[in-house]
Amino acid sequence: MKYGFLRGLLAFAGIALMAAGSAHAQQQYINVLTGGTSGVYYPLGVALSQIYGKAMPNVKATVQATKASAENLNLLQSGRGEIGFTLGDALSDAWKGNEEAGFKTPLKKLRGVAAIYPNYIQIVANADSGIKTLADLKGKRLAVGAPKSGTELNARAVLKGAGLSYKDLGKIEYLPFGESVELMKNRQLDATLISAGLGVAALRDLSTSVKIVVVPVPPDVIARIGDPAYQASIIPARTYEGQDKDVPTVAVQNFLVTHEGVPADTVYKMTKSMWENLDHVVAAHAAAKVMKKEDGAKGMPIPLHPGAEKYYREVHLIK
Repeated sequence: MKYGFLRGLLAFAGIALMAAGSAHAQQQYINVLTGGTSGVYYPLGVALSQIYGKAMPNVKATVQATKASAENLNLLQSGRGEIGFTLGDALSDAWKGNEEAGFKTPLKKLRGVAAIYPNYIQIVANADSGIKTLADLKGKRLAVGAPKSGTELNARAVLKGAGLSYKDLGKIEYLPFGESVELMKNRQLDATLISAGLGVAALRDLSTSVKIVVVPVPPDVIARIGDPAYQASIIPARTYEGQDKDVPTVAVQNFLVTHEGVPADTVYKMTKSMWENLDHVVAAHAAAKVMKKEDGAKGMPIPLHPGAEKYYREVHLIK
């Protein structure tokens, strides 16, 4: 009787261990690659991780702060992340293998998930710096984002379109949004160029602390950039404190990207759960207000992942 009980107990323990091992084997990890914590990618990435955690019970979702576009794409190519945010021009450069943009070889493992919202290139100067136009940046101190980030690539493109280069400026600082704003508050910088959704927290903070000028990017400058990823747009009046007029600028589409090694079922569930919980994404940052499922498969400069493609076919957005 005693030995029978022991055998039964051991058998039960063995079954429990097998079940635990099976559950552990089924555990999936989704690392969401974002950007600096003071930008837009990060809060949206947190929202996505929360959505994935609820939609996929066996998933452990984490969020990684990065230097944004170029770093995210290189990490995805090497399998060190399952989904990441990027600007469209950086994505095109990665697919082609543009070494100047930070891609030594073409990143052909990348696969598309969704077009999300546009980044507005927002050039903001201290009002007392005398900067009112792009030409006025000559000889001034400008922050351009982290090296090889999407923001920094945008800065190079816009300055080139304006007939300027880094050599024409007084000083270049490669800083995340939050740090550049702190230097502007302390009068250690004249201007910052930020590529992000409208109403980015760092610029809202700056505009309530000092008087600012939002510098326009006119259509002729955009034409000289010569890249279809760059589209004319507007920063609406009152986006920031003291900005009483619409300001013309340039916008670049953002995308969510994965890689070919992520299972199709996982990417399908990531795509579906995001679009079905869009209100949660919008609650994380106002930049997501313009996101539409109907635009999700549009303008992707790389092939869609089969999992994302399955979702868009299912909802009749692609044939």
